[in-house]
Amino acid sequence: MLRRTLENRDAQTKQLQDAVSNVEKHFGELCQIFAAYVRKTARLRDKADLLVNEINAYAATETPNLKHGLKDFADEFAKLQDYRQAEVERLEAKVVEPLKSYGTIVKMKRDDLKATLTAKSREAKQLTQLERTRQRNPSDRHVISQAETELQRATMDATRTSRHLEETIDNFEKQKIKDIKIFRSSLYPPDYSTRLDIVRANSKSPLQKSISIKCISGSGQIPTTRIRKDHQDDDEEDDELDVTEEENFYMC
Repeated sequence: MLRRTLENRDAQTKQLQDAVSNVEKHFGELCQIFAAYVRKTARLRDKADLLVNEINAYAATETPNLKHGLKDFADEFAKLQDYRQAEVERLEAKVVEPLKSYGTIVKMKRDDLKATLTAKSREAKQLTQLERTRQRNPSDRHVISQAETELQRATMDATRTSRHLEETIDNFEKQKIKDIKIFRSSLYPPDYSTRLDIVRANSKSPLQKSISIKCISGSGQIPTTRIRKDHQDDDEEDDELDVTEEENFYMC
């Protein structure tokens, strides 16, 4: 009967281990990827700021009509970077940092699992010891009673740690579900749709008309080779070596 109880506990512990490992793997990956996305968005914002400055510098050298169109375009483009900056700050505070905290949370759950496994191992060892004692010395009640007492202590300890583990994992799962919902809602501010509509409405800049002649002649264009090189440099900066699941939390 006790052997079957131990087997059931082992199966339960295995499920809990899988749950923790699953979070450690996927939350670690999410943390690293979200952090990389934030870094790339921040770099894109910086590039856009440079572009706004260059457009304004170029506008100062042009005729009044084209200058007006360029200035309008630069202003609208700068507003987009304000939204991008808000996105960077929001993701960093509401998503990346909470995901990072799961590195510590998972470590604590691992410690709880280790304590439970140790207690179960001790219980199984005491059970085996009692069975051997009964076989070798069936008439020695003193030795058998002592072995039974040790098994009882080990069983009580294993039961206590198992219940504690069940409770902590249950809370862990509830918190995980809650946080995932928070992550989802944090991706967009409450007035995100309104802001997006405003940006779309303002996206048709007078620059489209005033710059058309310049674009046809080829002047005012940014070489595509330089743009591609910049993107290649950004991609190279985010190339990461293979890391363990636990290290993902410390690299984001």
